[in-house]
Amino acid sequence: MWSGPRNVSTALMYSFAQRRDTRVVDEPLYAHYLRVSGANHPGREDILNAMPADGHDVMAQLASADCEADVLFAKQMAHHFVDLDMSLLEPFEHFLLLREPREMLPSLLEVLGDATLRDTGLPDQVSLADGLDSIGKPPFCLESKALLLDPERALRAVCARLDLDFDPVMLAWPPGPRPEDGVWARWWYANVHKSDGFQPWRPSSRTLPEEHQALLEQCLALYQRLQRFSISV
Repeated sequence: MWSGPRNVSTALMYSFAQRRDTRVVDEPLYAHYLRVSGANHPGREDILNAMPADGHDVMAQLASADCEADVLFAKQMAHHFVDLDMSLLEPFEHFLLLREPREMLPSLLEVLGDATLRDTGLPDQVSLADGLDSIGKPPFCLESKALLLDPERALRAVCARLDLDFDPVMLAWPPGPRPEDGVWARWWYANVHKSDGFQPWRPSSRTLPEEHQALLEQCLALYQRLQRFSISV
């Protein structure tokens, strides 16, 4: 699953973690991204010290992992796939998790304080979608709003596309931190740790500062390019 930040991707990871046939992995390319990009994210040094930082090795290990489960679910941030070859993606099935930029961007700014277009992950989601399409593995896109409006229906649609049986245990999980959380959880996961399932969708109450309106327009243009991959839920 290739997401941008603040797209309810952690909740979807928790959902898949409830399946008895599934092992989940939380953002395995995060240290690689920080090393290559130089981005100064919260917890940067902790992340670099906690996990492998060579993306080629990480993807090869995921492809060959004997995880003692039928399904390996990797929650990935699209902008973490940087300076890596598209061929590394061939062993996997892929989908993108999208959030309407008017809701995503204020939430992202609340954590980072400021953001660039790259921080949203949208340019990289477009590149991934186009690249996967060109190698004969077109992804599908799931809208986070659709997931929150009707979690069971959305999860059934996702499972069908991945040739998996839907399992009702995916609809709930115990609140609090989880063992699969990355070390960055304390900066990013406060809200999802309070949850025991998908929270009902509500329009965002956050406002976007005027100085970020140009960034929002860029995000909207990229978001619209991804609509051709969206599935009906």
